[in-house]
This record gives sequence, C-alpha cells and structure tokens, in this order.
Amino acid sequence: MKIPATMSTQHPDNVFNPPWVRGEVIAGEDEIIEAFYAFKELGCEEQMWDWEGKDVDPHVIRKLLTKFPEFFKEKELGREIFVTYRVPNPEVERAERKGVIEALESIPRAYDVAREFYGDRCTPPIFEVILPLTKSAEDVVKLFKYYEKVIIGREAIELGEGFTVRDWVGEFHPKYIKVIPLVEDLESIFKVSEIVRGYVKVSKVKSLRVFIARSDPALNYGLFSAVVLAKVALMKLNKLTEEGITTYPIIGTGSSPFRGHLTPDNLSNFLSEYSGYRTVTVQSALKYDVPLDRSKKVVKALNDELPRRYVKWEADVKLLKSIVIKLANRYREIVEGLAPLINFVAPLIPKRRARKLHVGLYGYSREVNKAKLPRAITFVAVLYSLGLPPEFIGLSGLLRLSEEEFAELESVYKSWKYDLLFASRYASVENLELLLISSLSRKLRVMRALKLLKDDLSYCEENLGIKLGPKRLSERKHLNATNNFLIALLEGTKDAIEYVTEAAKIRGFLG
Repeated sequence: MKIPATMSTQHPDNVFNPPWVRGEVIAGEDEIIEAFYAFKELGCEEQMWDWEGKDVDPHVIRKLLTKFPEFFKEKELGREIFVTYRVPNPEVERAERKGVIEALESIPRAYDVAREFYGDRCTPPIFEVILPLTKSAEDVVKLFKYYEKVIIGREAIELGEGFTVRDWVGEFHPKYIKVIPLVEDLESIFKVSEIVRGYVKVSKVKSLRVFIARSDPALNYGLFSAVVLAKVALMKLNKLTEEGITTYPIIGTGSSPFRGHLTPDNLSNFLSEYSGYRTVTVQSALKYDVPLDRSKKVVKALNDELPRRYVKWEADVKLLKSIVIKLANRYREIVEGLAPLINFVAPLIPKRRARKLHVGLYGYSREVNKAKLPRAITFVAVLYSLGLPPEFIGLSGLLRLSEEEFAELESVYKSWKYDLLFASRYASVENLELLLISSLSRKLRVMRALKLLKDDLSYCEENLGIKLGPKRLSERKHLNATNNFLIALLEGTKDAIEYVTEAAKIRGFLG
C-alpha cells in the first residue's frame, strides 16, 4: 500500500480560521470541507478523523463522496488518499470509552458507501485506526480483536434458523483493521519495540505504522527530552527490521519549536532533524496561519522528501535515558510550580475547535507530577502570551549533564540552538520581572517557580550565548502585545484576550 507522507489533523493550534468557518470554532460540516481542502488545495495525502475528545461526524466518507464526487473519482479514497480514525482509548478515557465502539461500527458502513461510489474494485476507505495513549501491546490487541470478533464476527450470528446477520444486512468489510499505536510517554517510548512485537505476534501483520507523539512528551518532560525521545523511538523501530518487522513511523509535530517546529522557514532543519520518519502531521497553524502558497510548498516538500529520507543511526540508549531523566526532573519541578499561573491564564486562550467538556486526566487535561495542566497547545499559547516561551523551562538542567551526555545530546538534537534562537525573540524578561513583584504571583504561590525560570533564562544568555528579546520590528510588536496582555491580566481588564490573539498572529501560531 501507499504510505502517506502528510497527515492533516484537527489540532487547534491556529489563530486564524479558514474562510468557510461560520463561527469562532471549526466544527461539524466545517471539518468535512476542511478534509477536502487538505486533500485538494494543500496536497495532503491523509486526513486524521479525530473521535478523541470531540463530537465527530461518523458519515465523513459519504459526505466527502457526495459533496465532491469529481475530485474523489480522480483520487480514490483508501488507495491514493486516506482517512484515518483516531479513537478514544478505553483504558484511559473512561467516560468516552464507548465512543470506540461507535467509531469501529462506522467502518463497514463507510465501505458500503465507497463500494456504491467506486464499484467492485473498491478499496476500503478506512482500514487503519490510531489508538492514543498506548502503553502496552495488550492495548492494541484489544482494539484489533474487538473489530475482528465483534464487528466482523457477528456476520455469522443466527437471527433465525439458517438466517444470519450476513443474510440480513450483507457482508462486513474490511475483514480486519490495522491499529496504529500512538505512544506518548517516556516509559512506553522506551518499550515501543515490545509493543510492536506483541501486536505483530497476534495480528500477523508484517508491516505497520507507529505514531510517536511530540507535543505531549514536550509538555511532560520539556523540549530537549521530547526530541531525544523522538530519536529513541526511531532507533528502536529501525532495529525491528532485523526481526523482519517493517515499521513506518509517524511524528506529530506543530509549528512552535516546543511542539516540533514544522514551519516554512524551518523546513530544511525539520527534514534533517526528523529524517527517518515516514509521515508528518500537518496541523492547523500550518494550514491557516501561513499563506496558502507557502503551506503548499511545505506539504509538497514533505510528500517528495519523506519517502526518500531514511537515516539509520546508533546511540547509547542508557545514556539517552539518563539525559532525559536529568533534564525532565528540572523541567517538571518548574512546571509543577507554574501550574496555578498557567491554569489561571488558560481560559483566556481562544478556542479553535469544538471540544467536549472534560474533567481530570481522561480528557483534555494532562498531569505533570501532581499538577494538572491544559493540553499542550493551550499550555504553549499561555506561556508565549506571557512572553515566557516554554522552550526555556528547565534549560539550566543542561548543567546536570556530564561532558559525554552533553556531546551525545548535541549529536541527537541537531537544531537545538536554532530552536532556542527562534523562541528567544519572543521572550520578555520585563514580563518575568513584573510577575515576580505582582500580587497575583504571590496569591497563586508561583514565586519560587518564577525564580527558577529566571535562572533558566540567565543560563541561556550567560552560558549558551543566546540573547533574549526581539530582533525585528514584528518581534517588537509581539513584545508589546505580551506586555499589554500581562498588564491587562494583572489589572483584570477584558481586553486581555485581544492581546493574546494579536501576539499569536505575529508569531504565526496560537500554541
């Protein structure tokens, strides 16, 4: 099968909305049009259809084929371009766990619709499902087996003597699905080989796609640790080829350096940094906060380059794990302390997607140690709006590394200095100083964390030689917007939200 290089997603990291959106958020029929736009205008080869944490249209295939028949006659779904479900993980998202049943139920119905459209030569339009928060092979096997035993297996159920479900409603296709494990935490990434082996043993597949998260590891462990984990995953997946298992890794990246730094200006660095990944996500900021011609060039470059780029490299896994843990410990100490401030500001970040309301870890909040935090996009948006880019949190943890560890880190994370240089232009030492003397910080009890962050910023300037603050006029405008935002926040005025949007438009992404 063709392995798509670019996966359009529904991540709400955009500040501008596309012209067809009728309100403030992208929802409902907007997402049908968005999928078509990603295929037709941008040239994306795949659309993630996200059942996790949001109301989703289960009739996406029928609506795409009926609304845009000429395009989909030319580009066949399931053969040339793809729709791939992301479903709730029943082990984690307890209140939404039955949503996985609804999603799987819709797959055979989508096949019937596509067969009516394409005829007997029809390829199943949906045959892969992404399982988020995968921690073990058992997680993946349960989803695989449920489809096989319940969705397909009920064909043979007798409704009367000699009369089966198959006789009543017809056969069910496809006969099996492939599950794409989405691995998001440190422990699971280090045992990703075990997860794949366990799934392959049961499913008998000889090749599979494996999705490695980039944003949640950054939220949980910091920028440097997230990049190292992405490379550890790649190395472990590459080694599986020696066992006859072919993997096609997917990396989920956004526009900010903290979330992967996939932008037109950073494309060359990105292709070098994540060489070896076969599919890359194209998130909303890249689709809507960048001029269309530039977005299309990025997508085309990814489509052209990713199939040709294959890097097989070796590294000391134990050394890399030591690096991640040392850096993550410093990062998590500060983030846990900053959590009250981050959560205080989070409601001011504009919403760009219709989401369900969530309570606790199962939905759209995350935990770092004992602190609950918003999801990564809102987290990044909050900190950039305050003039405190998250790329610098825990940075002085580099002092904890041995010379050998620092050398290994530099060999693994090639563009770390460029990423920090980008973020440095949006940092405001003035804002940090203002927060340090504010009554809000004392009330929220974030003073100690702010002082630790100040040490990180000082380390960046004094030890890494990266000067903080704007370099260009647009960045000075961003500085003004973040200054105004903080003042409005401290004064409790309603115009604080306007400054969030103003700053996001300047830097080219919400979060």
